[in-house]
Amino acid sequence: MTQDKAPAASAKDPLVVFTPSGKRGRVPTGTPVLDAARRLGVDLDSVCGGRGICSKCQVAPAFGQFAKHGITSDPGALSAWNATEQRYVDKRGLPEGRRLGCQARILSDVVIDVPPESQLHRQVIRKSASARAVEMDPAIRLHFIEVAPADMHAPSGDAERTAEALEAQWGISGARPALPVLATLSQALQDGSGKITVALHHTHTDQPPQIVAAWPGLLEGDAYGLAVDLGSTTIAAHLVSLRSGEVVASAGRMNPQIRFGEDLMSRVSYAMMNPGGAAQMTAAVREALAALAGELTTEAGIPPDRLLDMTIVGNPVMHHLLLGLDPTPLGQAPFALATSSALDLGARDLGLATLPEGARVYLLPLIAGHVGADAAAVALAEDPGASDDLVLIVDVGTNAEILLGNRARVLACSSPTGPAFEGAQISAGQRAAPGAIEAVRIDPATKEPRFRVIGCPLWSNEDGFAEATAGTGVTGICGSGIIEAVAEMRMAGLVDARGLIGSAAQTGSARMIPEGRTHGYLLHDASASGGPRILVTQADIRAIQLAKAALYAGARLLMDEMGVDAVDRVVLAGAFGAHISPLHALVLGMIPDVPPERVTSAGNAAGTGARIALCSLAARRRIEAQVHQITKVETAVEPRFQEHFVAASALPHAEAPFAHLRQVAPLPEPQFNAGESGGRRRRGRGLPGQASETI
Repeated sequence: MTQDKAPAASAKDPLVVFTPSGKRGRVPTGTPVLDAARRLGVDLDSVCGGRGICSKCQVAPAFGQFAKHGITSDPGALSAWNATEQRYVDKRGLPEGRRLGCQARILSDVVIDVPPESQLHRQVIRKSASARAVEMDPAIRLHFIEVAPADMHAPSGDAERTAEALEAQWGISGARPALPVLATLSQALQDGSGKITVALHHTHTDQPPQIVAAWPGLLEGDAYGLAVDLGSTTIAAHLVSLRSGEVVASAGRMNPQIRFGEDLMSRVSYAMMNPGGAAQMTAAVREALAALAGELTTEAGIPPDRLLDMTIVGNPVMHHLLLGLDPTPLGQAPFALATSSALDLGARDLGLATLPEGARVYLLPLIAGHVGADAAAVALAEDPGASDDLVLIVDVGTNAEILLGNRARVLACSSPTGPAFEGAQISAGQRAAPGAIEAVRIDPATKEPRFRVIGCPLWSNEDGFAEATAGTGVTGICGSGIIEAVAEMRMAGLVDARGLIGSAAQTGSARMIPEGRTHGYLLHDASASGGPRILVTQADIRAIQLAKAALYAGARLLMDEMGVDAVDRVVLAGAFGAHISPLHALVLGMIPDVPPERVTSAGNAAGTGARIALCSLAARRRIEAQVHQITKVETAVEPRFQEHFVAASALPHAEAPFAHLRQVAPLPEPQFNAGESGGRRRRGRGLPGQASETI
C-alpha cells in the first residue's frame, strides 16, 4: 500500500461514515476503505500492509437511508468485488456481507461498520457481574429418576412413563416434554436403561413443569443459565450456575445494530425508511446473542446442552427488535408497545439455534413506551420501593433509565443522552479498549494534565508509563475519560460555566490550541512519533453538555413529579457508574447536588436484575407486580423537559446552587468569549450563552 501523501478531499467527494466510532469525513473518489479509515483516525486493523492476505481489515458496508447521517448508502457505493477478494474467499472464506478494507474502494456516500474482530484496539465491555445474595429458586431444576421399562401388556409412551416416575419419586405432577425434547428423552431412556436425569422448566404460575432436556444416568454437574443485558451500544452476558448462582463466565460485545444507527431513534428511523430494515436488525442481534452463548460455554468448558435458561433485559426498542416486532410506533406519541408483559419463550422461537432444543428465554416486563425491561431490572436489583430515604438511581448509557423513589412511591423515566458518554461523537473518542484514556487529572495551578489508560495502572507522569503502554500506545479517549477531562477543565478554570474553552492568553496555558474560532485543550501529543494528537475540543464540550443536560432534566422531572427539590442519595448504575467518580459527575451537573459521599455505584444494575430473575422465580413474580406500581413520566411530551434542559446545559447548572459540591470543589468563574482569537462572536444553534463552534 502506498504511503504517499493522500490528496485533499473536496466538498464534492464521497462522504464516509464509520460505525461504531461515528467518525466521518470526505475522501477522494476511489480511496480504499483502509486508507479512508487511517485518514479519519478509525480503528481498523491490518497486518499484511493492504495486500489482501491477512483479512484483518474486514468491514461490513451498510446500505439504505441513514437520516441521522443525512446520506443514502447504495450498494454501488463501493467498488466491485475484485480478484484479490475472490482469491481470499476461495482459500479461507469471508462472512457474508463483508469486504476487505484494503481492496474495496469508496465511490459514493457510504456507511461502513468496523466489526469488533477488525478493530485493532478491541472494546473492553466493562459491565462486570457484581456479587449479590439471592435465594436460589431457578426455573430450571434437575431430577434423577428411574423410569419403568416399556411393557407391551400395559402400553404407555416414554413421556407418560417419565411423568409417572416424576410424580412417584418427586411428587411432581403433570410434567410433559417439549416437542423438540421427545427424541432425546427416548434416546436417554435407552442409553441409561431407564435411569435418567431430566431438566424441568417451572414457571412462576400454576402451570405444570415442562421437561426441557434429558440425559442417561445421573448427570454430573449443573445446569446453567445466561443473564443478558441487551443495551443499545453493548451486550453484556453472564453465564450462571443454576444450582449455586455463581457466575462462571462473563463476556460482552458491541451490539451489531449500531451500524444501523448509534441511538434508538436512528434505528427506528432506519426501520421506517428501509423496507426490511427491522428484520435486518433483528437478525443481527439474534446472531450476536447466539454467538455470545457459544463463546461463554466454550470459555467455561461447559457442554452446550447444559445451557437451558436465559433472561434478557433491554429498552423497548431493543426488546421489540429482538422479538421481531415493529419498533416504529415507539418513534412517536403515544409510544405504543406491542406488549409490555413479561414473556416466557422457547429459545428456538427467537432463532437462537446454538442453544439446546428445549432451552427457555424469559424477558422481563416493560414499564412504559420509553422505559423498558432494563429499568425494571434496575428496580429489581436496587429496590427503591424499599428505601427509607429518597434515592435517585441513574443507569447511564446511550439511553438513560432513571428511577426515583422510597417506600411511599417510585417514579421512572428515560432520557435520550446519546452516545457521547460512550466516547462516540468525541473528536478523539473511542470505545473503552486498551490504550484509551479513562481517567484525567489537571493541576489547577500549572494546567498540566496527567491521565491513565485502560490496561495500565500507572498515571502518565509516573516512571514506567511509556514502557507499560508501549504495546497499546495512547489511542484516544473513552467515555469516562472525556467526562473527567471536561470536569477537570472546569475545576482548573480552562472552561467557563457556559462550557466555552478559553484561549492561551485567557487561561495562561500554552495547551490551549486554536481550533478555528474556538480553542481546544491539548491532553496528549504523540504526533512526533507517529502517534495521535488528543485534544478536548469545543465540539466535545458541547456534546457532553447536551448529554448531561438531558440526563439532569430527566431526573429533575421526576423530582417535580415527587414534589421535591433535593434527593437524599444517588446511585450510579451501568458501566458509567462503575468508572466515573461522584465528584466529576457533580462538577458536570449530571446529577442533582448531594454530598459526594452520598453518591454510590451499583455497577451493572440491569445485568444484576437479569441475574436475579434468572435465579429466582419469586423475583419474576415480584417484578411483574412492581412494574404496575411504578409511575411513569414521559420526557418526550413533558413541556418542562426543555426548560430543565436549558438550565442544565451550564456547568454545573445555570440556576441550582450546587452548595454541597462547592464545599468540596473549587469552581472558578471565568467568562470567556471568542473575541481574543480574532473571530466575531456569534450565537449559534447550540447551548444558550455559548459561542457557536462554527463562525
